[in-house]
Amino acid sequence: MTINNKIIAFFWLLVFTHIYVQAQDTFTIDEAVDYALNNASAAKNAVLDIKAAEKKKWETTTMGLPQINASVDYQNFIKQAVSLLPAEIFGGPPGAFAEVSFGTKQNINASATLSQLLFDGSYLVGLQSAKVYLKISELAKIKTEQAIREAVINAYGNVLLSNESILILKNNLLILDKNVHDTQQLINEGLAEEQDVEQLKITQSNIKNQLNRANRLVSISKKMLKLTMGIAIEKPITLTENLESLASKNTDLALYNVDFNIDNHIDYKIAKNALKSKELLMKYEKSKYLPTLSTFINYGVTANNDKFKFANSNQKWFGSSLFGVSLNVPIFSSFRRDAKVQQAKIALNQSKTDLNETSQKLKLAVASAKTNYQFAIDNYHTSKENLALAKKIEHKEQIKYAEGIGSSFNLSTAQNQLYTSQQNYLQTIVDIINTKVKLENTLNNNKE
Repeated sequence: MTINNKIIAFFWLLVFTHIYVQAQDTFTIDEAVDYALNNASAAKNAVLDIKAAEKKKWETTTMGLPQINASVDYQNFIKQAVSLLPAEIFGGPPGAFAEVSFGTKQNINASATLSQLLFDGSYLVGLQSAKVYLKISELAKIKTEQAIREAVINAYGNVLLSNESILILKNNLLILDKNVHDTQQLINEGLAEEQDVEQLKITQSNIKNQLNRANRLVSISKKMLKLTMGIAIEKPITLTENLESLASKNTDLALYNVDFNIDNHIDYKIAKNALKSKELLMKYEKSKYLPTLSTFINYGVTANNDKFKFANSNQKWFGSSLFGVSLNVPIFSSFRRDAKVQQAKIALNQSKTDLNETSQKLKLAVASAKTNYQFAIDNYHTSKENLALAKKIEHKEQIKYAEGIGSSFNLSTAQNQLYTSQQNYLQTIVDIINTKVKLENTLNNNKE
C-alpha cells in the first residue's frame, strides 16, 4: 500500500469512527429508554439482585445435600496434668499415693465427617421460600424497568420542552427588540409617547428573564436525563425527536379502551408473591413441630509422641471410624412455637388484606390514568387552537400598532397572551407523553 493510500484509508477510518461515535451519542426517545434499561444504575442493580437471589436459592438447596467437614487438632502439653493413684498398685505403702502423668506430651488428631440430612420440615419449606425469594427479585426488576422507562420519557420530554422554549423565547425577543427600536424612533420623531416604549421594555425584560431561566433549565434537564439513562453527565448527547412528532406518536385513543387485566399487573403480582411468602412463613413455623433426622459417618486418625516426630515413617497412626443417626424430637417449648405460628397467621391475614387493597387501588389508578390521558389529549387540541388564535390576535395588534391606531398596552397584552399560549401548548405535549407512559404502566401495557 502506498503512502497516499494509507493516508486515504486513515482519513476514512477517522470519518467512520466519528460517524459511529456520533451515532452512539444520538438518541430517539425509544433508543434512550433501551439504553437506560441496560445502563442505568437501578437496572444494573436489579440484574445483580436476581443473580444474588439465584445464589441464595442454591445456598438453601445445599443445606439438604451431603456435607463433608475435616479437622486437624494438634496438642502440645507444656506441662502435663498429674493424677494421683494409690501407691499400693506400684508396691508402695498403703494409704500413700503415687503421682502419675498419662499419655504423651504431643498428639495429633485428624478426622473427616460426612453428614446427610434425612428429614427436616423446615428445609422443605426453605426450598419453596428460596423460589419465592427469587421471584421477588424478578418482579422487582420488572417494576424497576417500568420506573426507568417512565423516568427517561419524562426527562426526555423536559429536555425537548426546554429546547423548544428557548427557540420560541429567542424568536419572541427578536420581535420585541424590533418593536422597542421602532417605538424609540417614533418617540424621537415625536410620533409616540415614552410610556409606549416603557410598556414594551417591561415585556422585553420578562422575556429575557425567561430565556435566561430556560437556558439554565435545559442544562439541568439534560444532565437529569443522562443520569437517568446511566450516562456520565459531562458526556454530550443529541436528542433527535421533537415535541410535535412526539405529540402525534403518543396520541393513541385506542389505549383508552384497553381492558385491564389485574392478574398481569406487576404490583398485583408483587402483592400475591408477598402473600405466598407469608403462607410459607406459617408453614415454616408449623414445621418446627416435626422431628428432624440426620445421619453421619466419621473417620479419624490419631498419633502420639513426646517429641514432634509425626512425619517420621516409624510414627504409628491409630485409625477410628464412627457411624451414627441423630433424631431430634421437639416435645415442649412452653408454647413458644405456638406463639410463632400465631404471629405468622396474623401476618398472613394482613397480607390478604394488602392484596385486596392493592386490587382496589390498581382499579382506581387505571380509571384515574385514563381520565388524565384523555384530558391531556383534549387539552393539547384546545391549547393548539388557542395558540392559533393568540397568534392572530398578536399579529393584528402588531399591524394596528405599526399603523398608529393601536396602543402599546394592547400590543403588550396580546404578546403576553401569545407567550403564555406558546408555553401552555408545549406543556400539553409533554403532558400527553407523560400521561401516556403513566397509563401504559398502570395498565401494564408494555411487554415484560
